[in-house]
Amino acid sequence: MSSPALLRVSSAAVAGVTSVAAGTTALDHFEDVSKYPRFASSFEGGERHDCDTFDGRFRSMLYAFNPMLLLNTDQACSAAQAEIKTLRARHEAGERLDFSVSENARLWRAKQMVDAAIHPDTGEFIPRPFRMSGYVPFNGPVAVAMVTSTATPALLFWHWANQSQNALVNFYNRNASSPMSNETLAMSYGGAVTAALTMAFGLSSFINRRFEPARAKQLLRFVAFPTAVTASSLNCYIVRRPEIADGYKLFDDHSRCICDTKSSVAAKQGVLETTMSRALLQCPVYFLPPALMTTVPMLKRMAARNPASALPVTTYLLLVSFGFGLPAACAVFPRMSSINTEDLEPDVKLHLKGASSGGKLPDRVFFNRGM
Repeated sequence: MSSPALLRVSSAAVAGVTSVAAGTTALDHFEDVSKYPRFASSFEGGERHDCDTFDGRFRSMLYAFNPMLLLNTDQACSAAQAEIKTLRARHEAGERLDFSVSENARLWRAKQMVDAAIHPDTGEFIPRPFRMSGYVPFNGPVAVAMVTSTATPALLFWHWANQSQNALVNFYNRNASSPMSNETLAMSYGGAVTAALTMAFGLSSFINRRFEPARAKQLLRFVAFPTAVTASSLNCYIVRRPEIADGYKLFDDHSRCICDTKSSVAAKQGVLETTMSRALLQCPVYFLPPALMTTVPMLKRMAARNPASALPVTTYLLLVSFGFGLPAACAVFPRMSSINTEDLEPDVKLHLKGASSGGKLPDRVFFNRGM
C-alpha cells in the first residue's frame, strides 16, 4: 500500500473511531439524569439503566464500550473504585445515602469508568487492548484488513491476528471465578486459531478454484463474514469451555453470593449465551459494510468514479458498524444472567435450600457470565 493510500485509510480509521466516541458521548450527555435511580441501589444489584429491556442493556453496553473510556488513567479509576467501596461500606452499615441529581449522575458515571477498566471478579485492571472499550480502536483495523483482503495468504494472516485478539479479549473478560490453567488456555487458543485458519483457507481455496480471478477477488471480500461467525463462535466456546466444568458462583437479586457450591448448569448457559452474542456481532461488522459498498447506488458510483475511495469508505463504515454493533450484540443477553433454580443440579439446589431462610428455594438465581 502506497503512503497516500495508507494515509487515507488511517484518516478514515481515526474518523470512524472518533464518530463512535463522539456519538456515544453525545447520547450519554443528553440523557435525562433526573431519571437515574439512586446510586445506592447499585450496591444491591441495581443498574443505571433498566437491564430488563434491550434498550436499557444496549445503552449500558454502548456507554461501557465508549473508546473515550480508554483515556481515563489507572489512578482515576482506582480513586473512583476507592470512593465507591467507601460508599458501599457506609450503605452496608445502614446509612441512607442520598445525593443531588448531578452528584448521583457523577457517581453512576464513576462506576461506569470502574466497570470498563477493572474486572469485577479479580479486581485487576484489564489491559487496554483487551477491554471492551478498546475493541473498536484495537480490533477494528484488523477487521478492516480481513474484509479488504483479496489474496489467500493475507486473508489467513489477518484471520490469525483477529482470532488471537478475540482469544485474549475472551480470556480477560471471562468469568474469573472459574480459574483456567495456562495449559488449558494454550490448548483452547490453538484449537480456535486452527478452526479459523482452516475455515478461511477452505473457503478462499473453493472460491479461487470455482470462479474467474476478477469475480473471485470480489467474493473473497465476503469470506470474512461466514469465517468470522464460525471461528469467533468456536473461539469463544473453546476458550471459555473450561468454565462449564468449574461452574459459576450464584447470587441473589441483590448481588449477594448465596451458595458456596458452583453450578455447571449455570456456567453452560452463560458460555452458550456469550458464544451466541459473539456470532451475532459479526453481522454488522463483516457483512454490512461490504454489502453496502456493492449494493447502495451512491457508494457504487463513488467507488466506480474514484476507486481509491473504496478502501477508506469501507474502513469508516466498518468501524462505525463495529462501534454500535458490538454493544447491540452484547445486549442481546444480560451480563448478570439468571436461571430457574429448578434447572440447577440437585446438589446445588440442596446447598441453596440449606443456605436460604426457612429452607425455601428462591425462584431464580443470578450469575455473572462475563462478556
